[in-house]
Amino acid sequence: MKYYIWVLALFFSVVSFCQNKNNDEKEIAVSKWIDGTLLTPNDNKKPNLAIIIAGSGPTDRNGNQNFLKSNALKKLAESLTNNGIATFRYDKRIVKQIRQGKVDKDIMFDDFVNDASDVITYFKEQDAYSKIYVIGHSQGSLIGMLAAKEHADGFISLAGAGQNIGDVIVDQVTNMAPQLGEEAQKVVDKLKQGETTTDYPAALASVFNADVQPFMINWMEYNPAEIIQDLEIPILIVNGTKDLQVSEDEAQLLKEANEKAELKIIENMNHVLFEIEGDDLENSKSYNESFRPISSELIETITEFIKE
Repeated sequence: MKYYIWVLALFFSVVSFCQNKNNDEKEIAVSKWIDGTLLTPNDNKKPNLAIIIAGSGPTDRNGNQNFLKSNALKKLAESLTNNGIATFRYDKRIVKQIRQGKVDKDIMFDDFVNDASDVITYFKEQDAYSKIYVIGHSQGSLIGMLAAKEHADGFISLAGAGQNIGDVIVDQVTNMAPQLGEEAQKVVDKLKQGETTTDYPAALASVFNADVQPFMINWMEYNPAEIIQDLEIPILIVNGTKDLQVSEDEAQLLKEANEKAELKIIENMNHVLFEIEGDDLENSKSYNESFRPISSELIETITEFIKE
């Protein structure tokens, strides 16, 4: 899992409209930086709405980055809407900034949370939905649970970490390069204390780049297990057995923190929600194989949770 900085913002207006057989599709600008797609089932006058929050990096509304195109979040949204649930998915702010050549490098993790809250508020003010659910994928899981606390009727974590992100990074570095684990721990300890540092080996520069450290310090202020413990809304925690980035143990940590939460581990589902029968090479390649369908068990699980 790569860790970048960027995010979304306030609320604004509606732009365009089109239709297909199963649902209405509207392009909505929630702010000058945040654009997204609202899908509404044709046969439901006041449906439940699922707001989908993407993971780390410059990820667009469909779950894609420059050289990684899975369309996983687009497929998730369309599948849920075909099952009678309205969905809204949006580009992270950095996507539009990159397109316009105006990238803001001073964004903090809290901006993700504040902007996600604004997206939820925008739709609550429409009074067009029976209930509003937040679905957070990967990094979006923590963002989603923080934003959902005061604003949503339910929360769904997809491949979300249960540990503090600093501890997750140390685990990942140690697993990939055991000789660097101790050095990664030293950097994380500094960041958790709110201090930046240049004292790390060149091999860790891509993880602890100086420009990213203030964002990471802010991110490390939050422990997902502590946050989810305080949620008093229905919670669904989902992970796959073939997730190369977020293990089942992370989902278990979230479940242990909130006994009322539902936990679903989906056999062979990977980080981008595809079912993988083969090895890690097939798994990794699938991140750029948009022809693959996402897990039908995932769709059934989320649909049942939202509609129950």
